[in-house]
Amino acid sequence: MSSAEPSQLDAIFKGLGIGCAALALILPGQVTSRQSRPLAVAPAAVLVPSLEHLPRVADFAQEDPSSEARQMANWVMDARDHRGMPFVIVDKQQVRVFVFKPDGTLDGATPALMGSAVGDDSVLGIGEREMSAIEPHERTTPAGRFVSQPGTNSSGEDIVWVDYEAAVSMHRVRAKEPSERRLERLASATPTDNRISFGCINLPVTFYEDVVKPALGSQRGVVYVLPETRPVQAVFRNFKVIGAS
Repeated sequence: MSSAEPSQLDAIFKGLGIGCAALALILPGQVTSRQSRPLAVAPAAVLVPSLEHLPRVADFAQEDPSSEARQMANWVMDARDHRGMPFVIVDKQQVRVFVFKPDGTLDGATPALMGSAVGDDSVLGIGEREMSAIEPHERTTPAGRFVSQPGTNSSGEDIVWVDYEAAVSMHRVRAKEPSERRLERLASATPTDNRISFGCINLPVTFYEDVVKPALGSQRGVVYVLPETRPVQAVFRNFKVIGAS
């Protein structure tokens, strides 16, 4: 082997290394994973476009929400807390749900059925229990900020997970038990009539199909469930009143 051969080999190896590095940058990677359930995603991990062009307050159109719901929606827009995703305001005291587009315009609003028990926290481990083992005082709709995820329930029905660990979702109302009068409760003007579920947010079928499914059925969103036993600031630490009128 001549003295020039090592230098020639070095040059070849370096060239191959540079070529492999270039291919790694050009070709997309493939990642596979096996998951038994959805993973929680922190807001900062969601890639979103620039939010500078968005308005600083939400547009409720012709709706007349509670002051708490309006203040929350305005804060979401002002703080860009939704990270450019569709978002939902769930007002438990008024048992109403407001779905917004990423630009803060109202997509739709509706009465809903919610947890029969008053409270803002889910019992630890409740998502792993059979419904028959859940006591009446444990049937709460938890308050807080949740990154939603489309999914299915045990029957294969498409739903939108709000809090997967606590088994809380938004789904079509199921009027399977006549004594519960769920459809009549949805039509009632009295908020207490709408507190009947185990914690999930039951929506009219047409509203789910026409508003929720297009907005959240194939992508993530942010769901803000207002508290009913604690101040808003105790649940949403960075909240501040924006446009209180």
